Amino acid sequence: MEHILYLDGNFSNISWIIQTNETIVSQSRKHTENHKNKITKIQSKYVALHVALFWGIGTFIIKNEDIVKIELDEKIMYEQLKLETVTEDEFITNKIKFIQSFIKQRKLKVEFKKIESKNNIAKKLLK
Repeated sequence: MEHILYLDGNFSNISWIIQTNETIVSQSRKHTENHKNKITKIQSKYVALHVALFWGIGTFIIKNEDIVKIELDEKIMYEQLKLETVTEDEFITNKIKFIQSFIKQRKLKVEFKKIESKNNIAKKLLK
């Protein structure tokens, strides 16, 4: 099965949308107190990606060996995830390691795509 994953995050919330064929599932969450107003916007988007993948698999939307096209509106995230550009941000490094291990464990076929911010449909879910 093939999925398209959009995600977004800010200082207080995260959101994601998973499109699968004709089905669209939208979710948003408030950050936990550990993260609320304590992480950067980019870090928040990594939290959104981490949670979206975990949630998508936990709700059986995304299954082992599925194709997941991850739409990223941040150039730096695209470079870090697709091109494996190194960051000195320990928080982001840890999120990337978790995301990569999750992808490997579930044998997901992941494609990262850079999109314009205006085309990120998960943005509308942030409050």
